[in-house]
Amino acid sequence: MTAPLQRIKNVLFLCTGNSARSIIAEAILNALGKGHLKAYSAGSHPKGEVNPFAIELLRANRLPIGDLRSKSWDEFAKPGAPFLHFVFTVCDQAAAEMCPVWPGQPMTAHWGIPDPAAVQGTEADQRRAFRDAFLQLRRRIELFAALPLDKLQGLALKERLDQIGRS
Repeated sequence: MTAPLQRIKNVLFLCTGNSARSIIAEAILNALGKGHLKAYSAGSHPKGEVNPFAIELLRANRLPIGDLRSKSWDEFAKPGAPFLHFVFTVCDQAAAEMCPVWPGQPMTAHWGIPDPAAVQGTEADQRRAFRDAFLQLRRRIELFAALPLDKLQGLALKERLDQIGRS
């Protein structure tokens, strides 16, 4: 399948539960990438709801939450799904799982972030974990959004995406 001619590049963020990290990444990129990047998120085993700490954090950062929902990555492997240019895993479990075959062979990278939803402790500890995940994701997404995607291709682009995941 050939990539449709379009200015906007579609990005899918994957995680196992699609309730925190991938949802946060979707919201951040949709805010930063207006006009040239469109983000989606999904999970291999979606929780079915967005983590309340993620919603609280996104609201506090004035990011839209209206369209966010926990969903399966199967939605993006079906006919009629958005054509994906990039697929980023943001948790270690999803990176190790067998992913669906994405039409068009999008560029992939692993941007692992510790799971804030797994943090035990006080609400302050949990909020701190979500804030840390948010800050890491925002920095990586800012770096990604600043890339000259129309000038980078193939291995050069793949190397830059992997580099962002190590930052």
